[in-house]
Amino acid sequence: MSPKLLAHFALFAVALIYGLNYSIAKDVMPAFIEPRGFILLRAIGATALFWLTALSFGNEKIALKHHWRLAVCGVFGVAANQVLFFEGLNITSPINAAVMMTTNPILVLIMSAIILKESLRWSRIVGIALGIAGALFLITRGGQVVDIFDADKSLGNLLVFLNAASYAAYLVLVKPLMANYKAITVIKWVFLYGLILVFPFGASQLMDVTWHAFPPDIIWKVAFVVIGTTYLAYLFNVYALKTVTSTTVSFYIYLQPLVAAIAAIAMGKDELTTVLILSAALIFSGVFLVSFYKR
Repeated sequence: MSPKLLAHFALFAVALIYGLNYSIAKDVMPAFIEPRGFILLRAIGATALFWLTALSFGNEKIALKHHWRLAVCGVFGVAANQVLFFEGLNITSPINAAVMMTTNPILVLIMSAIILKESLRWSRIVGIALGIAGALFLITRGGQVVDIFDADKSLGNLLVFLNAASYAAYLVLVKPLMANYKAITVIKWVFLYGLILVFPFGASQLMDVTWHAFPPDIIWKVAFVVIGTTYLAYLFNVYALKTVTSTTVSFYIYLQPLVAAIAAIAMGKDELTTVLILSAALIFSGVFLVSFYKR
């Protein structure tokens, strides 16, 4: 199997994980873990897993000049990204959060053009337009009005948007490092720096957690967020970045609501609709234009 195809499989796996994450994370916080405490738990768990995984790949040394970029990636990709998303999700709805995250690929495209000097090909622009149309069509169930402008949720929506911008900066800044190092080497250092930064913000909330009060389903949901949404999703994303562009990686955000809808159908909680079919057609057309169209 070609490296490019493997990268797309990895990105689809990330979309699957994130597509399930919105509602799962919402079930855990704030009832069982406050947002910043949950972020610190994610950072501790994922950092430990990354460094343990790295032991199997040898001790790859990082040039001193690259540590500053890794630290900045830790700020945007872990600390700011996680704090903004979880604080935002805590005071807005999963649907609103999904809508705000659709801005991420647009931000990545713009930042990639400015920072990495990537060309603004018409196929990428049209592909992203199709992707955002399909995602929004599905999220809003065919155009139903959502409470995205609800004053009570405005701060949460803003925080999720800033999270999208932070993650966009991370995807663009981490890309050049993939040309010099293994994916696991990059992500273990990014998370170590991120852990240092989030520790002061989440320590008190994590210490206040009443662990013995967790029912079994919440334990599994916490494990999913730490191992799946954090460890595996970040690892798969940096692996894909070795082969494809930052814009392609970010585009898979548009598959998240589609994956969530398909999973709901598979579990008998939803049914196949015209909205789903049209949304899928728009999103996969966008995937083709962003990732495979070379003319």
